[in-house]
Amino acid sequence: MKVLKWILYGALIAFVLGSLSVGGMYLYYKDELPSVAELREVRLQTPMQVYSSDGEMIAQFGEIRRIPVRLEDVPQTMIDAFLATEDQRFYEHVGIDPIGVARAFFQLLASGEIQGGGSTITQQLARNFYLTFEQTWTRKIKEAFIALHIENQLEKNEILELYLNKITFGHRAHGVGAAAQVYYGKDLDQLTLAEMAMIAGLPKAPSTMNPISNPERARDRRAVVLGRMLAEDKITEAEYQSALAAPIKTRVHSAEVTMNAPYLAEMVRAEMVARYGEDIAYNSGLKVYTTASAKQQRAAQRAVQHNLHAYDERHGYRGVEAQLWSAKEDEEPLPVATVVERLDEFRPIGLTRPAAVLEINEASRAATIVFADGEQAQLAWANVAWARPFINRERQGQAPETINDVISPGAVIRVRATESGWRLAQVPEPSAAIVALRPGDGGIAAAVGGYSFANSQYNRAVQAERQVGSNIKPFIYSAALANGFTLATLVNDAPINQWNPGSGIAWRPRNSPDVYEGPIRVRQALAKSKNVVSVRLLRAMGVETVVNYLTNFGFEYDELPRNESLSLGSASMTPLEVARGYAVFANGGYLIEPYFIERIVDNQEQVIFTARPKVACVECQPAERDVLPAPQVITEQNAFLVTQAMNSAVWGGGSWAHKTGWNGTAWRIQRSDAITKHAGRNVAGKTGTTNDVKDTWFSGFVSGLVTTGWVGFDNLENALGSTTMNSNLDAAEQPISGTEAGAKTALPMWIDFMETAVEDVAAEPFDVPPGLVSARIDLATGKLSRASDYTTRFEYFIPGTAPTEYVDNSSSPTVFGDDDSIF
Repeated sequence: MKVLKWILYGALIAFVLGSLSVGGMYLYYKDELPSVAELREVRLQTPMQVYSSDGEMIAQFGEIRRIPVRLEDVPQTMIDAFLATEDQRFYEHVGIDPIGVARAFFQLLASGEIQGGGSTITQQLARNFYLTFEQTWTRKIKEAFIALHIENQLEKNEILELYLNKITFGHRAHGVGAAAQVYYGKDLDQLTLAEMAMIAGLPKAPSTMNPISNPERARDRRAVVLGRMLAEDKITEAEYQSALAAPIKTRVHSAEVTMNAPYLAEMVRAEMVARYGEDIAYNSGLKVYTTASAKQQRAAQRAVQHNLHAYDERHGYRGVEAQLWSAKEDEEPLPVATVVERLDEFRPIGLTRPAAVLEINEASRAATIVFADGEQAQLAWANVAWARPFINRERQGQAPETINDVISPGAVIRVRATESGWRLAQVPEPSAAIVALRPGDGGIAAAVGGYSFANSQYNRAVQAERQVGSNIKPFIYSAALANGFTLATLVNDAPINQWNPGSGIAWRPRNSPDVYEGPIRVRQALAKSKNVVSVRLLRAMGVETVVNYLTNFGFEYDELPRNESLSLGSASMTPLEVARGYAVFANGGYLIEPYFIERIVDNQEQVIFTARPKVACVECQPAERDVLPAPQVITEQNAFLVTQAMNSAVWGGGSWAHKTGWNGTAWRIQRSDAITKHAGRNVAGKTGTTNDVKDTWFSGFVSGLVTTGWVGFDNLENALGSTTMNSNLDAAEQPISGTEAGAKTALPMWIDFMETAVEDVAAEPFDVPPGLVSARIDLATGKLSRASDYTTRFEYFIPGTAPTEYVDNSSSPTVFGDDDSIF
């Protein structure tokens, strides 16, 4: 009895001391326990997603991939798999499982070290949210207290839902929703039993037991999960055997990006980080909807890439990327498996895929090629015939006669997919950019900053400041129309010789081509891009007057040259800045602010930001429609008159039947049935080419969409060069030859894009604004005419500027610049 008595006393003392110890530890760690509000409102780190305006995903940013799910959306079979594996008594214990604690205690006695295991789902949740994974008594004690605290504050189902959304599964997947997507590319309700068991087994060691990094260990772990489910009567023997035999088929699935727009996505990423900081931007589950439509963005990407390939092909083939063996030296061909392995050294870039030539069939005039994934295909002669040798950017070699003149077995080449099959290709050397704006409010409809974002992250659409060449001329002409000139004013199109006493040389600006027509109307001069006329107009107004005027279009005063070269486009601007300037003509004279984020939605699907752009509103008052009015920087009449001149750049003028017809520099648009069918004749634009053809541009618009395209080399020293006709190709296959220029190099890209883009733009005419008058003029003199034949046309004038004299045979026309030195 005395022994029993002392045992009871000892037990009581141990209980009291233990209780005091637990209470003391609780008080010690109390301040570190999470609050109730923190537990209920815990923020799951979720990546930022970027979408097109019509809901297609462009990109996903954030280290952690998580797709939050509600517990009721998790299949019961998956819940059973987790509970059977991780915590069989989850719904019975209070956050700590005594059996698990006892097991961990005996492991400690046996090994002398704290071992893993024994933690309930609640403890794992506590550790994942609030603690580290170090095996220390301090962490274990905190984990236990936090687990008890969680159980006291949350319902069991709330705890399980948090756990399933928080737990790590490897390959940056956090939560069961992300794990299903990363490993299987499926939603939870699409998973098989074997796949659910695989995912449920990952929390034990996600980095070393996942089916991608270690398929065998993953298979063994899956078997453990299935065995426990069978022991718990959650699955039948037949289901167990079937899932156990299922193959391990998985790979890393990327985010469900359905539209490739990396340059636009990077613009959004940088803007979001600037607004909210990296943590909120990357981890708060924000959804960013851009102003770009998927259809127009895809069209822009395609136009840039196809146009650069067209340029590259007409300048010649630079040769294969490697030679794995040489048939000429009687080397033995490598086994196909070895060839496939070697192809892993080469990565796809843009539209091009690396491939190796296995053999060439002379009879069929085709080559058999193999890709890095082992797929084989045929490369037909018709898709190789373009590949005459590249000598330099000005010269190309003789056209090949056979496929053997271009490639041979063992060659590593690049090909791209076309409607006619695989086509020999190479990564284009030059760069290009397109940016399209809604002129009414500045929303960016599409933006592409280069051939391949993977190859170069430099966004030329918004970062590349390049000389604009003749793309500057509509702004110069707008200034002239605001300073007394009209579309009918005659200006002398003759060479200029201006002596510079400082340098001792003469400045002789030339037309391109070097053709001069004498007296020419302002409308026609802009449409034909007459350089000397632009110089004379600027000279008449004065450089400072023009510089000040150009700031109306958003161009920086300090960035504009203070000399007459400004009239020929010596100023450097980004494609976005140029497009913004052209939007002033398209919207009736208003300066809009480009923007690309339409709205931002938080992880509760609440809109936290909606763009309120400044709107070009010709007819409404600022208070109407709750709009922010864009400032009117030029008159509606001036904008219309410049648009008219750029419209003539597309359609030309005169009478072809009477041999007086002429084309503007953008005449190739006439051939586009897709554009003209939609917009009719309501298309306006202007080419641009700089000295030595280092930069080529085309900017133009239809109602509702302004687009600027640029093509050039990133290296400012490189010119785009010229080409000759390829004797292997017919005229339809090589529509462009000669010296590269805005009309040949940039305009085809603009046309390619607009043929698709205009389908979603309202077709509206270039309506004549109030305050203008029209009068029939004589085309040769710009004076009034009583005739109504091909020698005349109706022209538009600001009241008070129309000619007052009628043409007759006794008087000479008034020509501006006629007193200049002419050579």
